[in-house]
Amino acid sequence: MKVASVATIAADGQRGFWIRLAIGVAVLAAGLAGGALVMEHEGHIVTGMNNEIVWGMPHVFAIFLIVAASGVLNIASMASVFGQSHYKPWSKLSGLLSLAMLAGGLMVLMLDLGRPERMVVAATHYNFKSVFAWNVFLYSGMFAAVAVYLWMQLEKRMTRHTKPAGVAALVWRFVLTTGTGAIFAFLVARQAYASAVLPPLFIAMSLAWGMAVFVLVQAAYRGEGAGELLRRMKNLLGVLIALGLYFTVVYHLTNLYFARQAEFERFILLDGGIYPLLLWAGYVLAGSIVPMILLWRPSASARALQAAAALTVIGAFAFLYVFIIGGQAFPLEIFPGYEVASSFRDGAVSAYAPSLPELLLGFAGVAAAFVITLVGAQVLDILPAESTS
Repeated sequence: MKVASVATIAADGQRGFWIRLAIGVAVLAAGLAGGALVMEHEGHIVTGMNNEIVWGMPHVFAIFLIVAASGVLNIASMASVFGQSHYKPWSKLSGLLSLAMLAGGLMVLMLDLGRPERMVVAATHYNFKSVFAWNVFLYSGMFAAVAVYLWMQLEKRMTRHTKPAGVAALVWRFVLTTGTGAIFAFLVARQAYASAVLPPLFIAMSLAWGMAVFVLVQAAYRGEGAGELLRRMKNLLGVLIALGLYFTVVYHLTNLYFARQAEFERFILLDGGIYPLLLWAGYVLAGSIVPMILLWRPSASARALQAAAALTVIGAFAFLYVFIIGGQAFPLEIFPGYEVASSFRDGAVSAYAPSLPELLLGFAGVAAAFVITLVGAQVLDILPAESTS
């Protein structure tokens, strides 16, 4: 009876794997065909983007995936760098998930820009005055650091090098997230972005979003130390969400100190239509306050942790939509102190609505990360003992 039971569980696990893989591949194929291919052949005229809003919904997905890819490595860092043994059984999954999300985010970025075959030019001809050129090193360096780190964990002969590799990956992921925040901070022409608070804000967000993603992925598996891990992640996730909310408040208070930022802050916080609604209801309430209440209740369960993680991810997309799209929708201040109007819509708030190809491309990035994680976990056998899917 016991053998039959084990065989049944194994068969159910294999069937679940193939069903999930089929769903992931179907979403990926739909996203590439209905999103990337359509945008490549028809041009960006089929998107909601325009001369004012050049970063659309695909960038929201891409930035989330890249920033969360840094934070999802929290689990591996806690195990290898800080010696927290409770996290060790799940550290390999953490590394794999980081690589998968980074790959998915970069795929969306390249396909959204168009002509991805020309990436070889960006990779071989650098303009170091452009912060985007730095990204070639930031992203490739992150990929290499995490790949080596994962290899050290998988190869028993290299186990003694796991901590140095973990330290290198930890340092590089902070560099990556700082660089992502700096991309926006250096855009001084945009009132939404020119702030030194953005690099630490993105670091705080990456820690919270990455932890939330890992909670949702880990919920699909049960294995060694899962109960203790959930208890520890519950407290840590609450602290990280609070940290992200704190830096968001600091960012807006810093902007409000300057008179020239008053109109922009009024637009984002009060009368900007969809943007204040998404910021207050989507990010502050649903994506921060409600998750913290769920997590910090004395009787919080595993389901409460998973609900809080899901709300955190939803809040992340709300925040990025407001930050990226709303930041571009507010008109550029070309002539400070003067009212500007022209046939090019100077001085006017720009309208934007994401199109179906944009959404499909964004979900293709998520599907790519999902498929890589699913197949990698199966092939590399990195899940804890007695885990099921």
